[in-house]
Amino acid sequence: MKEDSEEVFGRLEKDVSAYIELKLELLKLNTYERVAKTISLLSYGLIIVFLALFMCLCAFIALSFFIGDQLGSTALGFLIVAGMYLILIAIIAAFRIRIREKIMNIIIASLLANDVKKDESSEQQINTNSGTDL
Repeated sequence: MKEDSEEVFGRLEKDVSAYIELKLELLKLNTYERVAKTISLLSYGLIIVFLALFMCLCAFIALSFFIGDQLGSTALGFLIVAGMYLILIAIIAAFRIRIREKIMNIIIASLLANDVKKDESSEQQINTNSGTDL
């Protein structure tokens, strides 16, 4: 009887340690996936922002030349556009906390949306498997 209980506890110990190792591996893989998705999301956003920045730069240079043509002084056109930039910077600085929170919320929502999709798919898989076992 003592040998049976030692054997059972030995197997239980092996199973528990294997379970813990697998859970840690799963946690590590989930962390890698989250980091990869976050980096890809930020990289995509950075590329879009970079392209939009160049587009705006070209548009503002064209606007500077246009205003300069209308006023007869290219320097005055660039000065007016620089003033517009200054106003834009002041507006962004005034709302920096809201902007930062909005960006964080978007990133968190995209990560959580992925978790919800995974949970729903795993629930469907469990329901499908339990339905076939009956």
